[in-house]
Amino acid sequence: MTASDRMPDRTATGGHMLVQHRVVFSLGSNLGDRLDNLQEAVDALFDAPGLEYVACSPVYETPPFAPPGETIPEQGDYLNIVVVADTRLPPENLLERVLNIENSLRRVREVRWGPRTLDIDIVVFGDISSDDPDLTLPHPRAHERAFVLVPWADIEPDVLLPGHGRVGDLAEAKQAEGGPSAVRRRSDLTLQQPA
Repeated sequence: MTASDRMPDRTATGGHMLVQHRVVFSLGSNLGDRLDNLQEAVDALFDAPGLEYVACSPVYETPPFAPPGETIPEQGDYLNIVVVADTRLPPENLLERVLNIENSLRRVREVRWGPRTLDIDIVVFGDISSDDPDLTLPHPRAHERAFVLVPWADIEPDVLLPGHGRVGDLAEAKQAEGGPSAVRRRSDLTLQQPA
């Protein structure tokens, strides 16, 4: 099922019709208390109105990742999760929320592919496509990332990643590749659902 297969939920507000969209976030941390960073980020995502919690994947541990040909600075493994939510907010508002959360957890952008206290990507936002360099939708490299696909498949294996196929199939293919992109489920680590 794709995002466009879902019936949009339209709610009248102030004479305007707002469409509810399914949004998928990928979160990762490899500096400081990684699990605590993820928990703080999940809590912060839902502290403000406009985002309805749907599901959070199990926690996975993954090695640092960069596209072929790129250099990865020395750093530790990441903890990664995927969070699914529904929203009537525009994508730009969610991007602003994401950037504010990253900043509150002291995210530094000095080295490309470098270590970080927190990284949040908006993977998909309903069926919206955008080439905006500040927020490209769907995320242009999501289909290459086991740390996105495998946790996401735990929640929505039958959803289609636009232009690439079923999330469950993409996750299986990435897991079969193994090697440096392999992800390991951390059953010993859990996150609390947002209140």
